[in-house]
Amino acid sequence: MSSSYLYHSTRAMGDAVTSKQAILTGLAPDGGLYVADALVDASLSVDLAAVCGEDYHAQARRVLGALLPDYTADEIATCVEGAYGPRFDTRAITPLVPMGDDWLLELWHGPTCAFKDVALQMLPRLMSVARGAAGSDANVMIVTATSGDTGKAALEGFADVPGCGVSVFYPDGGVSDVQRLQMVTQRGANVAVAGIRGNFDDAQTQVKRIFGDRELAARLADEHIVLSSANSINVGRLVPQVVYYFSAYAQLVAAGALTLGDPVEFCVPTGNFGDVLAGYYAKLLGLPVSRLIVASNANDVLTEFIQTGVYNRLRPFEKTISPSMDILVSSNLERLLYYLSGGDAACVASLMDSLAREGSYRISGELLRRLHETFACGRADDEETKATIRATWEKDGLLLDTHTAVAACVSNGIPRAAGVPRVVLSTANPYKFSRAVLTALGASDAGLSDFACMDALHAKTGVPVPPQLAELQTLPELHTTVCDQAGMGAFVQHEAERIFA
Repeated sequence: MSSSYLYHSTRAMGDAVTSKQAILTGLAPDGGLYVADALVDASLSVDLAAVCGEDYHAQARRVLGALLPDYTADEIATCVEGAYGPRFDTRAITPLVPMGDDWLLELWHGPTCAFKDVALQMLPRLMSVARGAAGSDANVMIVTATSGDTGKAALEGFADVPGCGVSVFYPDGGVSDVQRLQMVTQRGANVAVAGIRGNFDDAQTQVKRIFGDRELAARLADEHIVLSSANSINVGRLVPQVVYYFSAYAQLVAAGALTLGDPVEFCVPTGNFGDVLAGYYAKLLGLPVSRLIVASNANDVLTEFIQTGVYNRLRPFEKTISPSMDILVSSNLERLLYYLSGGDAACVASLMDSLAREGSYRISGELLRRLHETFACGRADDEETKATIRATWEKDGLLLDTHTAVAACVSNGIPRAAGVPRVVLSTANPYKFSRAVLTALGASDAGLSDFACMDALHAKTGVPVPPQLAELQTLPELHTTVCDQAGMGAFVQHEAERIFA
């Protein structure tokens, strides 16, 4: 296998590993993220004409086969068929629907009603194949921080997977009640959930420290346990998301909205930069993406970075009605910096060191120019988000969740290039945030529980409530732990020893 098809850290060129090894490990030993130089030197591409004649399953086999070259075609096919089966409520997996002048890519038709299902129904299967290929008897403990949706999708994907355990940390009081209930009611002998006293950035920082804790790793190794991640820092989480950008393009061609080879734009609500980075990967693979629009809520660290080239995490943290985007440290931006710099790992290492020591960094004029070649940005506060939910419902008859509405609002404020269709990514079912959506439509939530808000929203709109969300009010809460950040490592060790006893 060519060295360009191997994976190495964003911060160093040595210690190259296969994609299977990268997926099993999750985070590079130096704290960097795994990248493949095949995307830098343009030795990878996807046949766009072929993609436009295929269904989602075939598209997934094609894209994953390109990005994960040490998986055999049969291994990829088995993973795809297992991931994208009857647990998705549409064979299209990620259907595209008209929305005014734009198009809406619905990514929430999986078992947890969020876009994370597209990747987290796939990752456990990729990891199981990789574990078998490694011939190791070590069990894998997944450690994941979540701002709301990743946690449930990871728990659902890894529940009762042989040889795997999963521990999820969420910010206590920093997710919607439905998101919390999705996690704390999760069944499975190999799952563990804890709230932490802090925000998502605190949780994510501590998870990275857990991965870097050599003493903890040694203790777990003595019991044949290794750590890995289900966050989008794991390349196996990121790669499956590339597929739906190609799927969206194929659906636009089928709808007559563009001709093969024409450009397209995407507007993406994002906090950790994983979802929009997948669109950049699609561009590097040959998808004719003319622009990726990054949509931020009040925690607009990414908008400021794209506008100015300065990334500054030392700013007030805002709790918003789009909590999955309440993030100030966007981990996946590190991968973009690597590719924009032409594969300059020393540059990335310097920037990440500055972020860790000083809380900020600035990219050079040339890097900023390259950033602006593809990326635009905008922000929407809570009031603008609510206004967009109401306007979209009244005008188009589409009910948006609070995160999708951030993107729709930003899209509405950015001029369109003539003849270039724009796709807004819809990341969650609106019933995951029914209270905020209900009040955005002008109804009162006074005295209502979250489930009463669901009922009121259904009565007002007629949009069906997903049964997997409605049933949460009847399920027992199985995971009640709330811990300090300093106790997260001990929690992981305790739960790993329990699961693999």
